Amino acid sequence: MKNILIGALFLNVTAAGAALAGEKCNVPVAEWQPREALQTKLEADGWQIRSIKTEDGCYEAYAVDSKGNKVEAYFDPKTFKRVDGESEG
Repeated sequence: MKNILIGALFLNVTAAGAALAGEKCNVPVAEWQPREALQTKLEADGWQIRSIKTEDGCYEAYAVDSKGNKVEAYFDPKTFKRVDGESEG
């Protein structure tokens, strides 16, 4: 009985952790804009794009922004709104 309770507790904690980790963006793939459209938008804002990939349900851009800072930024794939990110500089 003790092993069953420990197992059930482990499953609850694991499931809760997965739910908390979640994705940064929660957009159905059918609603995503093309990656190239994000690149075009960012380049129009003065960014130099190194790469754009998909991460945590978002687009993740590695770039140099208009101020010359290296940037790793996440964008909602439907709206291109910046969700999160880091910059050096």
